[in-house]
Amino acid sequence: MIKAIDRFLDHQTMYRLVLYYLMALLGTALVLGFFRLAPHDPVALAFTTGLMLVACWITNRIFAAVFKVPANNESVYITAFILALIRDPVAATDLKGIGAVVFACVWAISSKFILAIGRKHLFNPAALGVALTALLLDQPATWWVGGNLPLLPVVLAGGVLIVRKLRRLDLVATFVAVALATILATTEPSQYVAALRETLGSSPLLFFAFVMLTEPLTAPTTRWPRIAFAAIVGFLFAPNIHVGSLYFTPELALLAGNLFAYAVSPKGRFVLTLERIEQSAVDSYDFIFRSPRKLAFQAGQYLEWTLGLDRSDNRGNRRYFTVASAPTENSVRLGVKFYPQSSAFKQALGTMKPGSTIHASQLAGDFTLPTDPETKIAFLAGGIGITPFRSMLQYLVDSHEKRPIVVLYGAETQQDIAYRDVLGAARRELGIKTVFAVARGAERGQYPGYIDARLVRLAIPDYLERIFYISGPQAMVTAVRGKLLAMGIRRSKIKVDYFPGFA
Repeated sequence: MIKAIDRFLDHQTMYRLVLYYLMALLGTALVLGFFRLAPHDPVALAFTTGLMLVACWITNRIFAAVFKVPANNESVYITAFILALIRDPVAATDLKGIGAVVFACVWAISSKFILAIGRKHLFNPAALGVALTALLLDQPATWWVGGNLPLLPVVLAGGVLIVRKLRRLDLVATFVAVALATILATTEPSQYVAALRETLGSSPLLFFAFVMLTEPLTAPTTRWPRIAFAAIVGFLFAPNIHVGSLYFTPELALLAGNLFAYAVSPKGRFVLTLERIEQSAVDSYDFIFRSPRKLAFQAGQYLEWTLGLDRSDNRGNRRYFTVASAPTENSVRLGVKFYPQSSAFKQALGTMKPGSTIHASQLAGDFTLPTDPETKIAFLAGGIGITPFRSMLQYLVDSHEKRPIVVLYGAETQQDIAYRDVLGAARRELGIKTVFAVARGAERGQYPGYIDARLVRLAIPDYLERIFYISGPQAMVTAVRGKLLAMGIRRSKIKVDYFPGFA
């Protein structure tokens, strides 16, 4: 069952999964409404949702044209659906209510453009939209999706899938724990049971954690700042927390956390210009871009890449890819493998010519070299999963920094081996050995087959003393990680290259 769920998740983008989740919640609420099991009239809910979709879509199109950036339709739909789930529906005859709905939508979408400092989002769009509507029009969000018990199973089921997809259990768990602790600390002991029942069953706590808190553009990108962010928002989320006469609502708690996230996160969105394309292996190419300013990052981190697509598919126009270049290089390198039936994004990428541009943002990732240069490391790569290791090895070569590293590189054929030049330079200049595991057509000195326990023991006799980094196709990463655990390697000594959103 778990494997089937993971296969489904691996084939969904983060944005598409969230979109499906919100659609399921709204669909369930509409059905329940016909049986009077939901708090709102289904006709009013359908009208309001449609109104929000139109208002958000038009606003996004206008601002995307003015600011000359790609329009992300999935993001628009997600924002509209979130607003529909946290604001009370309005009737078609309620002109004041319609005005407030449009006001919330316009501000939510426009904030992505006019409140983006250095092209980086400052606030969660939906949270800002409802906060301004409450403060300026005295029409606060009710967060009704969290106050409806029949919807709770859908909230939980979809939320668990999102957390598993994003690998953000630390974020959600910290937020929930701090929120509950703060609620209990500000409640009379005799009311503990009632407070917990209300918080877990009739408040937006879980929906807020699964959807709003995990939004990647306005949350910290590395682990400890992410946990601090969750703790701050969790503390302010408690209903009894206030500053003077100002009591925090869920949206105000999140906006305060967004300010912290902005302060501790990498800044900016880059418009990169393609300089040239190099073939790194069969069906694999490196797109080498020029950046208007130096990109400060750690070897092994990733970016979110956005293309303007005339006709997108169900995977959207955004992807997360590792930065294949080293921080010491002037250009920004993107390594991609193409398949016979590639997505619309990759098809558009494949048609790029020198001078074409792509948008890159949301620099993140903990799949980086340890701070102690004496730490023994093993890099295990499969296919195009060699890209983060290319970044690390090129950085070490350029820095003349020797580290105790062994590389195991698995490929189907000789033609699938990428970055031979960097691997060769690392061996010559730093003494970093690479052992190739080739499934078909292994040559002398190479390991015939895939990376397995036997190869690890042969190539890395001191494997129990090393930290293992694994990067490659999801099936390969899962299989190799299982083999390492069976060999007695502790979980804490295995790092998996993972970034949110895309299989």
